[in-house]
Amino acid sequence: MMQYDELYGFVISELENKLAPNLTYHDINHTKLVLENVIYIGEKEEISESEFTLLKTAALLHDVGFLKGYLNHEALGCNFARKNLPDFNYRTREIEIVCEMIMATKIPQIPKNKLSKILCDADLFYLGGNDYEFYAEQLFQELKENGILKTQEEWYKRQLEFLNSHHFFTHTAIEERDAIKRTNTLNLKNKNQHLSKKSNHYANFKDFLTVILGVVIAAFALKSFLVPNHFFDGGVTGISLLVHELYHVNLALIIVLFNMPLIIISYFTVGKKFAVKTFLSVVFLGICLWLIPSFDITNDKLIVAVFGGAFLGIGVGLVMRAGAALDGIEVLALYTLKRTSFTITEIILGINIIIFGIAALQFGIETSLYSVLTYFAATKTIDYVVEGIQAFTGVTIISAKSEEIKHQLVNKLGRGITVYKGERGFLPGKFDVSTDCDIIYTVITRLEMRRLKNLIYAIDPEAFVFANTIKETSGGIVKSRITH
Repeated sequence: MMQYDELYGFVISELENKLAPNLTYHDINHTKLVLENVIYIGEKEEISESEFTLLKTAALLHDVGFLKGYLNHEALGCNFARKNLPDFNYRTREIEIVCEMIMATKIPQIPKNKLSKILCDADLFYLGGNDYEFYAEQLFQELKENGILKTQEEWYKRQLEFLNSHHFFTHTAIEERDAIKRTNTLNLKNKNQHLSKKSNHYANFKDFLTVILGVVIAAFALKSFLVPNHFFDGGVTGISLLVHELYHVNLALIIVLFNMPLIIISYFTVGKKFAVKTFLSVVFLGICLWLIPSFDITNDKLIVAVFGGAFLGIGVGLVMRAGAALDGIEVLALYTLKRTSFTITEIILGINIIIFGIAALQFGIETSLYSVLTYFAATKTIDYVVEGIQAFTGVTIISAKSEEIKHQLVNKLGRGITVYKGERGFLPGKFDVSTDCDIIYTVITRLEMRRLKNLIYAIDPEAFVFANTIKETSGGIVKSRITH
């Protein structure tokens, strides 16, 4: 006969003495609460006495795996059960029933029988309770302590997604907890919206400062390097500089006027937000060019070409990071793309060839070639400012310990993953030996690469990892570099 009472004393003693102090949610009180919940739901669902013993055993052990570690605690709990339950007269079949219930609590919950459904509902009964906020805060603090979450905004978003996808399984839980759970979900949604508004205000203010800084730097590059030395750039800025040199039209006025048609086009091809931001940025650039006096820092043509282009690239890149543009040439290319068979790159290249060709005819080959160098320096600097720090890298990981790696990537590194089903093995001399495995693919920033490798090799030193550069990303949970 199963000795549940003796098992209870043994397990509670283990939990009291050995659980990590940073488990503010999965502590001994949680285990006792789940036990109370299974008794309550079990009585309502009218299960037999022997089933009750197994159900209480599973509730007692469902989080005992935290004694060994945070990762895969359900499987660790099953290991604990298989090792210790025989000492309390549990038979093999009874132990496997207990383990099946424990594994059913793994998120997302997939219970396959009545007892598993009761335990799953008992484990998350608080979702539909009036004390939801208290337990949710405990869980948030635990996840934060263990490095899985960092901010309240991340927590609200993840918890809201979880509440929307979760459903109770037993008639008792559905009848008694569903209504309150919907109320809790609505309250959380309101809090998330409020927090998102605050974040949006902060992001808008940050973009505003970034645009101001970018425009000032771009204006400085034009008035201190390019204009005094009669150098040119590509795009609309290059056309404006060319017209300014040929006809002595005010540069501030001509840059604003030449960009206006393209801003109007961007309103329909890119979006209203981008068009408004670009309009304000271009107008502010015109004001800066009008007010900032022209002064000659150096006459060294190489320094002018390299550093003039670099400063201009920094300014344009900062504005682009804020979701706007100082040069509408790409908008023109995008507009032309829809009406021709040329690519955007080919269209921009063609326009720039015309600009530098005219510069060569009017001001000499040397000036034109230095201007090409200016354009090259500006383009490379823009790429670095916009993409450099956050350049995305696609990483593929093949490991025998894929479960642990998946957990760490999502919860420690905060990245989404894609899993392909594959086979590993097929080594020379052992071609007929292979095993099924999960091939993990994720996208990270360049600065995260070292951290990712350390994380992977701490779990599996023999993992096979390879990476490739990604030029553009959208969707998923990857943060956008430029918001239109």
